[in-house]
Amino acid sequence: MVGTRTPLIDRRDFLRAAGAGFVAAMAPRAWAKTLVADAVFATAFVKRDGSYGAAVLSEAGDVLHAIDLPDRGHDVTFDRVSKRSVVFARQPGTFAMVFDHTGRDKPLTIASVTGRHFFGHGVFSTDGALLYATENDFDNAAGVVGVYDARAGFRRVGEFPTYGMGPHELLLLGDDRTIAVANGGIETHPDYGRAELNIATMKPSYVLVDRITGDLIEKHELPPALHQLSIRHMDCDPSGTIWFGCQYRGPAIDRPLLVGRATRGKDLQLLDMPQDVLSGFRNYIGSVAANPAAGTVAVTSPEGNSLAVIDATSGRIVATKALVEVCGLAPDGAGFMATTGAGDIVEGNGATRSEPDYVWDNHMLRIEQAASGVSRFR
Repeated sequence: MVGTRTPLIDRRDFLRAAGAGFVAAMAPRAWAKTLVADAVFATAFVKRDGSYGAAVLSEAGDVLHAIDLPDRGHDVTFDRVSKRSVVFARQPGTFAMVFDHTGRDKPLTIASVTGRHFFGHGVFSTDGALLYATENDFDNAAGVVGVYDARAGFRRVGEFPTYGMGPHELLLLGDDRTIAVANGGIETHPDYGRAELNIATMKPSYVLVDRITGDLIEKHELPPALHQLSIRHMDCDPSGTIWFGCQYRGPAIDRPLLVGRATRGKDLQLLDMPQDVLSGFRNYIGSVAANPAAGTVAVTSPEGNSLAVIDATSGRIVATKALVEVCGLAPDGAGFMATTGAGDIVEGNGATRSEPDYVWDNHMLRIEQAASGVSRFR
């Protein structure tokens, strides 16, 4: 099996992560709506009463289904084979939740093993057999990818290094073997919560790793002057180019470029953009999503209350929109659906629906439902 074997999930860790239990909250009518929808969207949320969960939204922004979470969630990934989704805890969380987006099956909790915590992101192998998750080996200040057997109750079967610190988002590339990892370069330890312990010496990187052998294929670092530019989130456009967004940990008066492209075998390329757009991000990109049908990529900044759409071929900014605390992002028609911390759900056509009881979290996943099966788009 891939990488180094680690102990099975400890029952005490499982119970600690599982919390008060998880109840699927969807009426039969909503379940029927989910099944006939062309697409649904999955995202984590915090309710105004302080409770946490993950929701499945319709294309019109209706909440079709929700599950409870013991703490704050972050991103969602989807397996098109088993048609199950997994929502990961925000770092330094110790749980991930497997759920059926139609609400028919009871959710299953995956608990992180001793000495590890999740970094909020994961991805399935194409055949659905394995789940990969970015994790923190916090006592050694090293990033790892945990490997879970999806056909054996998500038993943890191994891990391999990310060849960097603070790994965040990861993507499985089109060859079904190479995994791209954004190493944020920031050291954290759960004893100190979310405190960032090495800002003066951080070293972010973008790496390609062989998921079968765990070997490093490529590693790219930003120039030394940009060592505080943490690479965090990514998506892939139809050409195979990886688009990434960064969060700057240097002086607030600096205005480094925040969005870049990665092409296999080439150096990272940061994207120049108009100064007013760049300044509007306030040094923070919260989410990245590609729209294959439209040939565009969008990025959001909840710190800057801004969304920008980029032409994937030219790299030119083609649209911007001001939205309070916008972060969640997924392709929708010729545009993008976006969610905000103010409870708004903005469709690709600009129509807005408000769910004032919800604070929508950082990311959103589009699950495309077609007669031939179910596929996943970011």
